[in-house]
Amino acid sequence: MTDQASPSTPVGVLGAGSWGTALALVLARNGRPVRLWGHDPAHIRALQRNGENQRHLPGAAFPDNLRVTADLAAAVDAADDLLIVVPSHAFRELVEQLAGLITSQARILWATKGLDAESGGLLHGIVEQHLPGRAMGLLSGPSFAREVVDGLPTAVTIASRDAAFARDMAEAFHTGSFRPYTSSDLIGVELGGAVKNVLAVATGIADGLGFGANTRAGLITRGLAELGRLGETMGADARTFMGLSGVGDLILTCTDDQSRNRRLGLALGRGLGLQEAVKQIGQTVEGVRTAAEVHALSRKRGVEMPISDQVHAVIHHGRSPQEALEQLLARSLKDEFE
Repeated sequence: MTDQASPSTPVGVLGAGSWGTALALVLARNGRPVRLWGHDPAHIRALQRNGENQRHLPGAAFPDNLRVTADLAAAVDAADDLLIVVPSHAFRELVEQLAGLITSQARILWATKGLDAESGGLLHGIVEQHLPGRAMGLLSGPSFAREVVDGLPTAVTIASRDAAFARDMAEAFHTGSFRPYTSSDLIGVELGGAVKNVLAVATGIADGLGFGANTRAGLITRGLAELGRLGETMGADARTFMGLSGVGDLILTCTDDQSRNRRLGLALGRGLGLQEAVKQIGQTVEGVRTAAEVHALSRKRGVEMPISDQVHAVIHHGRSPQEALEQLLARSLKDEFE
């Protein structure tokens, strides 16, 4: 059981990209004091000068209770709750830094979707290793930053093994347009947020090649089956994958061009090279790194994930998108639910 944080206590939001900024705005608009931290001093100066994140979320003005800083120690000082929203490759380094800065009572939530770049494992393992003995959890689900700050109805999942912490965080984020649900399945919610990035690249590739809605629906459905098989071997609750952080996030990311991972796949399917495609998108595309990590994890677990394998081959081994689709279609016939 965890103590409830005071509504007057600042929340440290660590990561000033589009998603970190959006979540900071949700909290601040809901009355919580927020300290938004980013690692790039030039970016932070621009946020302070403009009173908004013009690079990623133009027009979403910062309220007076949202302060921006490039000083990590200042961002976490006296904060009972911390929200980490950095790319997965930066997650471990930031958590290691926090170990020397925060109190043992500080609670950790993260909205990073991906796997650990060093070990290929789930992110909660890093928190347990470096920030042990505290409440922790994950916010995930079908959510684009722009729609969140525009007040469009959005539902997400907050997963924690500490039910009181999950409820507390759900209350902090709950607004008239942003509705969190709680879950105890930390593993399943983490996996859903990571694997969907890879599957979104796959559907983007198919659409970039000019295939239609039939192909897209097939890839989403069979991708969900891959996610379920991997989750079963890791102790996830199968129901999670039929929820917001499973099929919900998968549908969103695979079908809407706001998704960076889908846009990467579209570019690859249309013949653009990987580096040029990433450059055009201009922000971190988690699916590039996660494709390799999911591939390694599925091999380690002995789980068949043919769609994810083909995305890995396209991104990291130069396989053409056409050949990847041909190999998927040429696989031997099998029962749908085996």
